[in-house]
Formats: sequence, C-alpha cells, structure tokens
Amino acid sequence: MAHRPAFYEKGKYRIFYGMNNEFTICYNDTKPVANNYWQSVNPLMKRMPIFMLQLSVLIAITRLLMLILRPLRQPRFLSELLAGVLLGPGALGITAWVSTAINPFEGGLFLETMANLGVTFYMFLVGLEMDLTPIRKIGKTALSIAIAGIIWPIIAGAGLHYLTLMVQERRQKGSAPQLGAFFWAIALSVTSFPDLARTLSDLKLMYSELGKMALTAAVVSDLTCWFLLVGTISLVNGSQHLYLAVLIMVGMTIFWLMMRPFISWIVRQISAASRESSTSDKHVYFILSLVLLCGYITEICGAHSIFGAFMLGLMIPGGELGTTIMEKVEEYVVGILLPPTFLITGMRTNIQFMFADFPVVIVVLVVLLACSAKIVSTLFVCLYLNCPKRDSVALGVLMNTKGVLALIILNEGRNMKGFDQQTFTWIIAALILMTMIIGPVVGFTHKSARHLKQSYHRNLERSKPDAPLRVLACIYSTRNLPGLINLLHISNATRKSPISVFAVHLVELAGRASAMIIFHDKSKTTDSGKHASREKAEAEQIISAFEAFENDNHAATVQPLTAVSPYASMHEDVSNFALDKLTNIILIPFHKQPNAVGGWTDQENLQHKQVNLNLLASAPCSIGLLVDRGLTSTISQESQIGRRECRIAMLFVGGPDDREALAYAWRMAGTPRLILTVVRFVPGKDVSELTEEIEGDDNDSGIFTAMFEREKQKQLDDDYLNEFRFRTMHDQSIAYIEKQVNSGDQIVSTITSVYNDFDLYVVGRGHGRACPLTSALSNWSDFPELGPLGETLVSTDFESPPSVLVVQQSAPLSSGSKFKSTSNKGILETFVNHRRSDDDY
Repeated sequence: MAHRPAFYEKGKYRIFYGMNNEFTICYNDTKPVANNYWQSVNPLMKRMPIFMLQLSVLIAITRLLMLILRPLRQPRFLSELLAGVLLGPGALGITAWVSTAINPFEGGLFLETMANLGVTFYMFLVGLEMDLTPIRKIGKTALSIAIAGIIWPIIAGAGLHYLTLMVQERRQKGSAPQLGAFFWAIALSVTSFPDLARTLSDLKLMYSELGKMALTAAVVSDLTCWFLLVGTISLVNGSQHLYLAVLIMVGMTIFWLMMRPFISWIVRQISAASRESSTSDKHVYFILSLVLLCGYITEICGAHSIFGAFMLGLMIPGGELGTTIMEKVEEYVVGILLPPTFLITGMRTNIQFMFADFPVVIVVLVVLLACSAKIVSTLFVCLYLNCPKRDSVALGVLMNTKGVLALIILNEGRNMKGFDQQTFTWIIAALILMTMIIGPVVGFTHKSARHLKQSYHRNLERSKPDAPLRVLACIYSTRNLPGLINLLHISNATRKSPISVFAVHLVELAGRASAMIIFHDKSKTTDSGKHASREKAEAEQIISAFEAFENDNHAATVQPLTAVSPYASMHEDVSNFALDKLTNIILIPFHKQPNAVGGWTDQENLQHKQVNLNLLASAPCSIGLLVDRGLTSTISQESQIGRRECRIAMLFVGGPDDREALAYAWRMAGTPRLILTVVRFVPGKDVSELTEEIEGDDNDSGIFTAMFEREKQKQLDDDYLNEFRFRTMHDQSIAYIEKQVNSGDQIVSTITSVYNDFDLYVVGRGHGRACPLTSALSNWSDFPELGPLGETLVSTDFESPPSVLVVQQSAPLSSGSKFKSTSNKGILETFVNHRRSDDDY
C-alpha cells in the first residue's frame, strides 16, 4: 500500500498537499517587462498553442484506441475516456515532457473553459435529440425499472461515500467532503441517454422491445437525475441555504415558461422561411447563438450553463431545423469541442495513488459495488415482473450506461470540491468498468446464434394457409413500389387472415455516426414541394403508396419506416427488425430494372445485389425476391376492367425452398379472379438410374447421411403436396399437374412450350440442395440469388416476359436456445426526436 508524500516534484512544478481537499503548485515563470502599458506577450499566444497540442495528441490517442477496442465491442466513449486517463498524472503524465509540454498546470484554466463550452453545446444536442411526448405512454415495466434504477443507486452512492469517510476517519486521515455524497448518488443513478442510444444502435437493438424499454426508462432516469443535479448545484451556490436553492429553481422555471413560447415563435418563422428555400446557415447560427444566451441566463440564475442549453434543445420541436442543426454541428461538437472534457477528467484521475492510504480490499469493494448498484436493482425488478432472465441481465447492464453525462456530473462535483483526487479516481475506474462490460454482455445475450435459432424457423410451411401474415417489404427506390404492392394485393388479405406489412425504405447511411430506423407517422402530412430532398420525396411517395394499399385492403395494416444504414451492415438492421417484429417473410426487389422489350436496363446497382445476397444468407425468416416484369400492368388491368384474371404458376422441384414457395402460392390462391397452377417436375427413370450410379461409385463415409437426408426431404415433399391436394381438391381456381422429366433442358422446354402464359412464376431458390434435375442449369450463373430455376425463367425469351418470385426458407443455424420476446404495450415509440421520424427524408 503506497503512502502519499508531503510533496513531490514534477518537472518545473513542486506540488504540496494540504488539508481540505486542496494542494499548492509552485513553479518559476519568466515574464518579459516592457516600458508601456501593454504586455509584451499575448496570453492567448501562450495558451492557444498548448490547447491545440493537447487536442491533437488526445484525438490521435483516441483514434488509436478506437482501432484497438472496436473489435471488442467497446464504444467510442471508452476510447476517449481512456485517452484522457492515459494523458493524466497516473500514466503518461508522470513523464516530465508530458507534464510540462502537454498538460502544464498554467494551461488548465483555458482547457476548463473550452471543456465547459463543449459540454454546453453537447447538452444542447442531447436535448435536441430527445422527444418527451411518448413519456405519456410509458408502461409499467419501464417505469418500475426507472424508479428502481434511481432509488437504489442513490442509496448505494451515498452509502459508499460515507463508508469512505468512516475508513478515513478511523485512519486519522483528511477526509473527503460530505458534499460528495450527492454527486456519488447522482452519478450512479444516471443513465446516459445519448450513449445508450448509440450503444443500442451499434448492437442493432435500438428498435427491439429491449431497446425501446431501455430508452424509455433511461429518459425518466435522466430527467430525474438532472432535476436532482440542479437542486444540488443550486444548494451549493446558495451557500447551502434551502431558500436560496428554491429561488434558483423558481428562476429556472420562469426561464422555461418565458423562453418556450419565444422559441416556438422563432421556429415557426424559420419553418415558414424554409418553405421557399432550405434551412439556411444563418438560421443555424442564430440557434447556436441562443445556446450561449440560454447558458448565460441559467448561470445568472445560479445554475450551470449546461442546463440552459439542454432546455433550449428540448424546446425546439421536431422538424427540418433540428435535423439541419444536428447534421451541421454534431460531428464538430463531439469530435472537437467535447474532447477537452475527457482530458480534464484524465488530469483529475491519478491511478498511481488509487490505493494510497486505503486497503486494496476496500477500494476494490467500493468500485465493484458502484458498478453493480444499478445492475442489481434493474435485475431484481425485471425478475419480479417475470421478464426473461436473458432480457433482465441485458437490461440491467444497459441501464448502467454512464457516458458523457456521468462525466459532467462528476466533474461538476470535483469543481465544487465534492471529491478529492482519490475518490474521484475510484469512481472513474468504476465508470470504465461499467462501460467495458456492456458490449460483450449484451452481445452475448442478444446476438448469439443460440438466441436466434428458434426464430430462424419462422416460415410459411409450418403456418396454416389462413394464418395472419407478417411481411417486411424492403424498397430501395420508388421503382420497386408497383411490383411489391401488387404482390401484396394478391397475397389474399382477409379479416380471418389479415396481413401486417412493415414497409422499409432502405437508405444508405451518409454523414452519420450510427445507423437508425425512422418510424413515419401516417397521420402527419409532410412538405413535398420542389425544395424537398430526393430521399424525403421518395419516402413520401412510398408512404402514400402504402397508405393507398391499406385503404384498398381493409384487412391489411401498414407501418412505413426508413432504415438508414451502411450497405455493408444493412442486412443486419433488416434481419434484426424482422426478428423483433416476428415476420413470416421478407420481400426484396431484384437489383436490376427491366426495360420495355423484356430485357434489362443498363442501371445495375451492385450494392443492392450484395444486400440481397447478405439477406438471403442471414435472414431470420423466409425471404422472397421479386423480379417484376409485368405484374404491375396485370394487376392494374384487373382493377380497371374487372374481368382480367391473374394467372400464377408454381413450379415445384423439391426441397424446403420449394415447399415454402408453394405455401406462399397457396395463400395467394384465395384471391378473387386468381388462377393457380402447380406443376411438379418428377425425376424420370434416367435421372433415378444416374443417381444410383453416382451413389454406388461414391465411397465417402457421408453417403448414407446424404441418402437419408434426400429421402427425408422427398417424404416431406410428398406429405406437403398431398395435404395441399387434399385441401384444394374442390377449388376450381387451383390446378395440380405432375410432369416427368429427365434433365434441366426438358424442364425448360416444357415451360416454354406448355406453361408459357403466366403473369407470375413462383419458384423455390433451391439453395444448399443438390438436385439432379436442376444441376445442369446451375453450371452457369450470373444471378445466384435467383437459384437455377429462377434464373432460367428470367433468362428465357417469353412472348410476354413474366414476373418471377423466388422464395427461400429461413436460413438455418447450427445451435441455439429458445427466444422469448417481451412486449411492453405502453412503449410504442423510442425517445428519438420526431424530426427523424417525419422530416428527415
């Protein structure tokens, strides 16, 4: 156990430790003297280069740590905090060059000024990102978690601080001030909403039931903790007189009531001006100036400037103005203005004397108890409310997300001498530990293959033909709309068998730190004028088209949304959303566009093709890929003339994908004026003999397994087809035909000569299955996502090119455990500002 000396020297500094949480720094400084009234050295010229060097070194170390920690599922916040600690006195700061050149004591005041400016603008962005309207719909579970996550950590924080005081008094050492108990309590009870939202987005859980519950509880926790922090700061600034604290709180309330109508009027004026042109930079600069003004007003009231900035952000309603501000200043604030806060935190953290004058057991105990307080309280509440254990553990860890808000609270406590350096170091160590465990724990509980296995078997084959259908329809652009909507039209939505459609507009992520999903409110109208962006105009067209579909089909419900994500990980967002919504099938459009003569246009988006391939490889449910080459005109003629029949052919070769395709076609058969023809291609004698010869020549030990699997699939095919034929024997709109063929060429010739007059072909992809009938067709392939039969249909010259729907059953995984989805009816939206829901695109 190390003991702290009376003083020590660090470069040109001699540091003396004193009482009452204070120390004295002595150093020699040379100042030139001139015979005039002005200093010959500009203070800014001395402080500014130091600040620029500090910022450059901090950002460089942060980026290096991000590269190292990103594979370990660690957030950016941890890299920034560790970079600050590494530059502190307990790590690199022990060297003379770092302590004198990068972190000189005389540069501390300027660094703190910049840090305060950074957190002021950061809190404005936090308020801008929040939307408090869904708090009225909060459910019992989320509210209980929020309350328990506030009360127990407050008790634990205060108790740990007084435990520290007791140990210090027994050892007759100078004790930390009792004021620290307030800041310990608030820091342990807060849940950093922006950091939690970013973590959930990185883990693809932001719009899951777990993510919505965590965000709902977090916003309640944050607001409560900010109210407590305002009261604590007011009490301290009021010399611990209660009446002064009450006056400060009254002043803050008056500020809110007076500023809110004024801000609403300003936003209306800016919105009116933006109708003729997009939001200009002068509007953004004006709002940013108001941030400084509001911060100044709250400082006059006796509180911190961060509260005024935060309240201003909350006052600005959702709209194009908020989106423009976020896009223009978010990266600058987070990347440039905020890092000084991490450096200040690191300079106040001294790992070297973390165990000085204290038993190691006490220090470790305090750190572990501080880490587990909120986890334990959340876990007990979740188990009491009968939540799944897996969700309870993940939710407890997520609610322990601290982030930048916790640092703001701790540094404010340090400014008010609520911590000494040693106790400050303890709680920073606890915060680092809290952050480190979030990604791995939640990733293990909610991203493992074991968790997903059972849901990977959601398909139509095991569902009843008249069961409700949940569809996730993906749209890259408005060109994909007609085919997908008309496919939904013939999917037979009835009151007994309704259809729930989640219409997802897939947009490439550009200029944002994390992916997001935007829920659109169909009841709100949006501006679709000439100045609307292309993405926004497309989103409005997609919403309007699906609204029309919903109006035409009273048994169908539609939820339009937009998924903004990089193409490389877009399939993960779609798969996780499909998993959370328990969809039966995902519908995606083909990446190429047909032309008027039955061929293809030159427009080919290879990124869309890769997304489709990724979805086919990882989708948690069945997936259908639509090649639309005439289905649009067919359905429109049917609606206009009233006598046009829609002719569909389901080509069955065998295997799980073909059974899934038959299940979807079976559902379509209930649509009025729709004719379904099921053609089963049965292997002929030549194919059977060839298969036996191959098996006889194959000495591989796995041949018996392959034979067993083939016979099993054949039995499943026969059973499913027999059930289909039995249930539809009296349906005049359904025909079943068996054709014996000996090769893929015979399949093609049969289709082109006999079955060439259909509007839509439904086929299975046949992925992962070796079929003697189609093996020759798969020797060459330009579009592997279509499968051998689907690609053959697309490439064959028909007199009238038909549309093709290629169906694949859910992709299997090797291991898994049961998945349980917890639903909270009181949580309908997450607390992300509605500007991203309605006006972002």
